[in-house]
Amino acid sequence: MAPTQKRLLYWAPRALGIAFALFISLFALDVFSMNLPLEKQLLAFAIHLVPTYLIVIVLIFAWKWEWLGGAGFIALGVLSMWRFRPPAYLITSGPAFLIGLLFLANWFMQRQSRSSA
Repeated sequence: MAPTQKRLLYWAPRALGIAFALFISLFALDVFSMNLPLEKQLLAFAIHLVPTYLIVIVLIFAWKWEWLGGAGFIALGVLSMWRFRPPAYLITSGPAFLIGLLFLANWFMQRQSRSSA
């Protein structure tokens, strides 16, 4: 595999994981449209960010251990399938599965290159 492809396979799941966390956190902004006191809006905002917290935690572990990140993102995808209705699967589970598979592909490629060297 060419060095450029290796770098792309290394950075793609990390960049997509950050973008996915930012995308999911956008859904938490709907709490500010409610007519609630500010402290209740902030509490609701923090609670609505729980999926983002989970994504960031998995991403932190994935940065060091790709296999763990791959398994974690696939688990988040399965968890999201349980939580949302079928049309939302593509928006919530699809990116998580893709990121997980990219982390696993990177881990597998690095493992293969180490064993052949």
